[in-house]
Amino acid sequence: MSFRTALSGLNAAQIDLDVTGNNIANANTNGFKESRAEFADVYATTFQGVGSITPGSGVRVSDVAQQFTQGNVDFTNNNLDLSINGEGFFTLSDNGAQSYTRAGAFKVDREGNVVNHQGQRLQVFPATVAGTTTTFNTGSLTDLQMNTSDATPQATSAATVNVNVNSSETAIAATIDPADPTTFHHSTSMVVYDSLGNTHTASMYFQKTASNSWDMALHLDGGATAVSTDTLTFNTSGVLTAPAGGTITYNIPAADLGTGAAALTFASDISTTTQFGSPFGVNNLVQDGFASGRLNGINISEEGIVFASFTNGQSQALGQVALAKFPNSQGLSKLGDTNWAESFDSGIASFGSAGSSNFGAIQSGSLEASNVDVAEQLVNLIVAQRNFQANAKTITTEDTITQAIINIR
Repeated sequence: MSFRTALSGLNAAQIDLDVTGNNIANANTNGFKESRAEFADVYATTFQGVGSITPGSGVRVSDVAQQFTQGNVDFTNNNLDLSINGEGFFTLSDNGAQSYTRAGAFKVDREGNVVNHQGQRLQVFPATVAGTTTTFNTGSLTDLQMNTSDATPQATSAATVNVNVNSSETAIAATIDPADPTTFHHSTSMVVYDSLGNTHTASMYFQKTASNSWDMALHLDGGATAVSTDTLTFNTSGVLTAPAGGTITYNIPAADLGTGAAALTFASDISTTTQFGSPFGVNNLVQDGFASGRLNGINISEEGIVFASFTNGQSQALGQVALAKFPNSQGLSKLGDTNWAESFDSGIASFGSAGSSNFGAIQSGSLEASNVDVAEQLVNLIVAQRNFQANAKTITTEDTITQAIINIR
């Protein structure tokens, strides 16, 4: 019996050495979680239980438990490198089969999908855009895919013009002519966009016609004919009183654009335009159109929201990184490649976004290092080696005793 007891100790010490060696081998593996060999004693039992003088029958390995403690965060120069500071796992899809990982080294494949080194696709909550509001459907998962096509242009539909015209100017009785500076007092311009994303220069000319009264003419692309000429009226405090509501709507026929785009219609808010006794000044000129653009970069927030930025200055939410957590993380099945799978022992995965419901925050441009402490593992190696030697000594001692008994005459 002592031989078997010592042999079980040798096997247990060998497994302890294997586990420790595996930890050391993966000390530089991103997202790796160290394991710990856990042991239980063995007793030979009967229907009446274990007697008070029954010796033990050895040891067995009860579990090789992974320790899901936080690893150090190492910063990189790649925005698609992600780490989780806190609880949660990245969710991956391999042709529909889900797995989970803490290793966040991602890249873009030839189809534009964000994948890990094994080609498994990162899962996100899809984005839904309604006007200026973006929401994420946390009830479904989809592949995170980069938009590699040109971003759709947007025609100008609204503009804001905030200028000050000089009340001390002398009235001019002439039709505004952009080619003749004597027919207007002030001018400014801004860029507007048609439905195809082509740029057009909208020039505005201001002419004082009477006390507290001005004409404003808008010319497109240096054209001699005004798109519209409107009268601006101010009160004695310099505040705009007409046109009513402070809005002018411009309608530009498609033929005047000359680009094949649809007719351009936009409303210009001039309600903050003033007439004070100070030099002409442009305080604000903005419009909401933009040209087409190509993907320029990716930014990921701490909440895991993935933004694609384009060369036209616009950005688009592509989705929100889906994190998973389990009632018992140590019950996850090991798949290798620092991936785990859901099991009966782990419980069912629950999904959420970073920073909510006890999920950790996501850090872009960083990777979680292995949580292996090499110094601790080297000490464990010494302990496991001593245990192996001690059990080997038990076998040697038992052999000596057995030889002594055999040699009795």
